[in-house]
Amino acid sequence: MSILAVGINHKTAPVSVREKISFNPDQLSSALQEMLAQVECNEAAILSTCNRTELYLVQDKSLEATQAKVVNWLEQYHNIPASAIIPSLYWHTDKQAVNHMMRVACGLDSLVLGEPQILGQMKQAYSQAKAAGSMALVMDRLFQRTFGVAKQVRTETEIGESAVSVAFAAVNLAKHIFASLKNARVLLVGAGETIELVAKHLYDNNVGSITVANRTISRAENMAKQIGADVITLAQIPDYLAKADIVISSTGSTLPIIGKGMVESALEQRKHQPIFMVDLAVPRDIEEQVSDLEDVFLYTVDDLQGIIAKNIENRRKAAVQAEGIVTEQSGVFMSWLRGLNTQDAVLSYRQQCMAERDVLLEKALSQLSNNKNPEAVVAELATKLTNKLMHAPTSALQSAAQGGELDKLIYLRDIFDLDKPNN
Repeated sequence: MSILAVGINHKTAPVSVREKISFNPDQLSSALQEMLAQVECNEAAILSTCNRTELYLVQDKSLEATQAKVVNWLEQYHNIPASAIIPSLYWHTDKQAVNHMMRVACGLDSLVLGEPQILGQMKQAYSQAKAAGSMALVMDRLFQRTFGVAKQVRTETEIGESAVSVAFAAVNLAKHIFASLKNARVLLVGAGETIELVAKHLYDNNVGSITVANRTISRAENMAKQIGADVITLAQIPDYLAKADIVISSTGSTLPIIGKGMVESALEQRKHQPIFMVDLAVPRDIEEQVSDLEDVFLYTVDDLQGIIAKNIENRRKAAVQAEGIVTEQSGVFMSWLRGLNTQDAVLSYRQQCMAERDVLLEKALSQLSNNKNPEAVVAELATKLTNKLMHAPTSALQSAAQGGELDKLIYLRDIFDLDKPNN
């Protein structure tokens, strides 16, 4: 029995390749069943995100045979030539596979070091495999152990504590300036990817209210629906600005959208209650002179990049500690797996010996019932049982000796305690 992890990610392939072997969540159950049958594995799970697609297998075939079946199945399932897949695939077996899964769950293999979203995606992959019936003892135990390791890493290290994206950094900065975001009113200017991420982080932090200002109302409305936000046009910003405690802007405008005079007017209406402003745009959305105003805390993307650089270094230091936890815990899991294999082998050997015993015992009892000499029956039983139990070990020793397999011969002599002095 062995564990195999095979995949493709942001390090090995561009999105143009990754998207071709991604799995639709609605079709994942049937894909898992199909993979079990065609790859001929015992257990399976699939993790499919925008940055990676990975297959996790428990199987008892040779690695070469399984690799060929996996590639053939991916080729057929996604209708893509194997030549387009093979160069981007990575393969991990047994402890390497376990170590890899744990690193992925901890965010150590992510595009953004330490990002937490991947753990939720792995939990979803686990639930989907459970629902599809493609997971049994080993894979179930591996996922549970992986989740435990991710929790330990989050608890014992600071890998997820520091903001490493401008969106996350902007919201973190707001959290440090405001005692609580629950009563804060936020104005977001723009509706692009960066502002969407800012909106999500604010929403996750239970911010009081969000208003989105954008040139195109329809695009802003699509985002606003997801977070329960209001929508205004850019032209309405001067009327709304006095209501905003936090302003975060990121548009593609070539000229500033918020000028010094506009902010001065808003501060007067607010009776000089401070405004926290973050300009994530290049060129600037907020006039540079706004920073000269009292009661305004203005940060630019350059200010945040300095914070992010420091935080990335902090995460890298935490990652070293996290790697140690992963290495230790993957070893613990492999010890459990070896113990499971040993238990199976011991059980099989015991069952085999007991079956041989029962056959010979039944024959001996039959002979005794036919009045055969008891001493002769017992002697025959002892001889035949000894020969039966000696056959496999003797064959193994002879084969090792005749083949010149010294290491194997030493190993077998040690197993059967042959070098122990006779008393």
